[in-house]
Amino acid sequence: MAKTLFDPTQLPIDAIAGEAAVLLERLAPDWLRQRFAAPPDWAPEPSEPPLGLHRGAPTPASVLVPLVLREEGVSLLLTMRTAHLNDHAGQIAFPGGRAEESDADAVDTALRETEEEIGLARRHIDVIGTLPVYYTGTGYAVTPVVGLVAPPFELRADPDEVAEIFEVPFPFLMDGANHQLLAVDLPNGRRHFYAMPYQNYFIWGATAGMLRNLFHFLRA
Repeated sequence: MAKTLFDPTQLPIDAIAGEAAVLLERLAPDWLRQRFAAPPDWAPEPSEPPLGLHRGAPTPASVLVPLVLREEGVSLLLTMRTAHLNDHAGQIAFPGGRAEESDADAVDTALRETEEEIGLARRHIDVIGTLPVYYTGTGYAVTPVVGLVAPPFELRADPDEVAEIFEVPFPFLMDGANHQLLAVDLPNGRRHFYAMPYQNYFIWGATAGMLRNLFHFLRA
């Protein structure tokens, strides 16, 4: 898999998505559990078109969308990938990775990968549901697994994969006013994608795309 072909932080903003924020009452743990227990009718956004760098069937993978239940409100835990990785080097990502034959299912993949990457034990994670599979331009079929994480817990980054672990306030990410639409011209055509910059963290690409689907799911 290729390294990123361009620097997304240097692209102009085409538009702001601009939808109203998800109501704060919908970001509470009990409401989130109920939403996943009884999902509404809703439509996810299209996944990323292929970059043409991957041949064959998409590689199954899972990520954990870890919603941390802080006293001051819910936050989303994210990682920054190390710069030397072949896949999505240096990007902001959910903890997760490709499925292994020993995994029981997509949830098991997400929980195993999370413990391996950031040391967050599965006993701390209350899985409340999954989102539709998201297909990345680089050839992965990613199942986002949403889990509530209650402190206290310990984290330990795998230095081979994770450069940094941080949290972003969940309400910030669930507000269309913070969703930028960017575009870039590549050899195989013009590509559009979302970005959600927060402080010095540039959240974009597949991570932002999956967050957009969570946003639509919670607003529906």
